[in-house]
Amino acid sequence: MFEAVEGFDGTVRDRYLERLGVEVEPPSVGELRRIVNRQVERVPYETLWIQAGERWTVDPGAAARRIALSGRGGYCYHLNGALGLLLTSLGYAVHAHVGGVHGPERSPEALGNHLVLTVTGLPDDQNPAGAWYVDAGLGDALHDPLPLEPGEYQQGPFRLVLERLDADRWHLQHDPTGGFGGMEWTLGPARTGDFVAKHTWLSTDPDSGFVQVPMAERRDATGVDVIRGLVLARVGANAFTADPITRQAEWFDALADVFGLRFDASPPESRQRLWDNVVDAHRA
Repeated sequence: MFEAVEGFDGTVRDRYLERLGVEVEPPSVGELRRIVNRQVERVPYETLWIQAGERWTVDPGAAARRIALSGRGGYCYHLNGALGLLLTSLGYAVHAHVGGVHGPERSPEALGNHLVLTVTGLPDDQNPAGAWYVDAGLGDALHDPLPLEPGEYQQGPFRLVLERLDADRWHLQHDPTGGFGGMEWTLGPARTGDFVAKHTWLSTDPDSGFVQVPMAERRDATGVDVIRGLVLARVGANAFTADPITRQAEWFDALADVFGLRFDASPPESRQRLWDNVVDAHRA
């Protein structure tokens, strides 16, 4: 899925690395962790493009260009798709898998609503098998890669549980304070086409939560900043929930200051459409 993708070249890679603030280094566990940390800290999980009337695809090359050249984020297909391209270009053995994020109850219908990454061939003392679960597309969940080994893992305020269901299936249980219940995935290789139908529904159907609620999230080592509609909040260290931001300029300032989203490449009418839809969603 990440080999020879159109539009991902040396310029895009260099600008992507510049946004993350990392240099080209040989593959290592420490460098993988650094890249994933910087990705979730500097490239927000965001669905604001939906309310702005933009129609993004699941193409990882297009996602990488937006991240590198336009300062945008995206949801799982975009964030993990672009990260998979970047890591592959740096020499990591990256694998894409079909996953399904679910609520309190697991549902087979969720399969395909999430793109999952694993990286292999990086053993260390804590993970001699060398396989890692990498996920920058869950918003408020992972800050670090996890060893692909069953167990409990504490990352900041969140307790995460990995379990192997059978030879082909894994499950991540999120912390009860997180934004979703868990995520199940299969180890088989994924193709870009495996996600098109779910992406279309998630980004266009009136019943989709992403269509109904504009949002952005930014994970760091101690918690997550989140804005849903007009309400800015933080979960974890220094937690708060602010009053609704009802002035347009202040709302865009919050997106820039907290999430690094400045919409410099968006036309004025797109920004206005976004704001109008956010206000309508808040009133609804």
